[in-house]
Amino acid sequence: MTNHILDLGLSFQPPIPLRNAHLMTLIPRYVPRAISLADLPQESRCFSVEPQSQLQGFCHWQDDRKAFPTVVLVHGLEGSSESRYMRGIAAKAFRSGFNVIRLNQRTCGGTEHLSPTLYNSGLSSDYRAIVKELVHHDGLDRIWLVGYSMGGNLVLKATGELGRSEPALAGVAAVCPNINPTVCARALEEPRNWIYHRHFVTRLKARLRRKASLFPGKWDLSKLVHITTISEFDDCYTARDGGYRDGADYYDRAGSRHVLDRIAVPTLIITAQDDPFIPYAMFTEAKIQEHPQIAVVAPRYGGHCGFYQVQRRDEDPYWAENRIVDFLHGMWPKRS
Repeated sequence: MTNHILDLGLSFQPPIPLRNAHLMTLIPRYVPRAISLADLPQESRCFSVEPQSQLQGFCHWQDDRKAFPTVVLVHGLEGSSESRYMRGIAAKAFRSGFNVIRLNQRTCGGTEHLSPTLYNSGLSSDYRAIVKELVHHDGLDRIWLVGYSMGGNLVLKATGELGRSEPALAGVAAVCPNINPTVCARALEEPRNWIYHRHFVTRLKARLRRKASLFPGKWDLSKLVHITTISEFDDCYTARDGGYRDGADYYDRAGSRHVLDRIAVPTLIITAQDDPFIPYAMFTEAKIQEHPQIAVVAPRYGGHCGFYQVQRRDEDPYWAENRIVDFLHGMWPKRS
């Protein structure tokens, strides 16, 4: 292991008040930010991932898309292609010479009508299908996957499943990925995390009601009013909709932790040691720390996907986005 991993972690300097994990998680989401993509070319496109199921993507192509590498962005739980971090990293990657595709997971971003199923943390096959389409339909030969939180788990899982079978896959980056959903769901339901937990449960229940109005009779909503935790929701709806036996089976099988050892491309994992519901201990296992292709950058502070740094002259406050762009350009902490 080179010292670059340690150096990258130490390079993150948060404002002193944001050394509180909860403030770091919440405040960056409300800081005014110029993230307009109006000056970028944009094409809306639906990618077929299964019969009757499509994912909507917003593609920002360079003038000659085949001459440039491509970044595929995947958001987290209850996010969308319009999430602030998705727009932020999209603008930076495009302006630094990449094609960029901002994806909506199934049912997200107003796309409930594009799939008869719910989204879940195990649907890595969707992103394998999209990589295949970009290679064979668009002729792209340098593709990077980037995901946040749940999206981070999905892109890591897809990359591990692809192994060495897709030469066009150049690398993968994940920010605060829930590589072990069993552990993460348990942490999310701790009393100290009530504000995030309530947010996710409320949003998931509202989304299911919208979805059910488009597919009458598919889900029994009578149980919904009694659900108070994310594990109850996933056990009752997400797991069974996704073909899992129950919530425990879903959480176990959906985790990318099972296939991380099969990753064969440069991989950057950025996570914070103080993340409220993505426990850092998951990333300290030998199979991750000693993997020749995986670099884990884990600052002491950062919250959940916050990483808001003290203002610097050379870059904006969104530290994780900037490190991902560095990684895309080959500036990643390799092993010696």
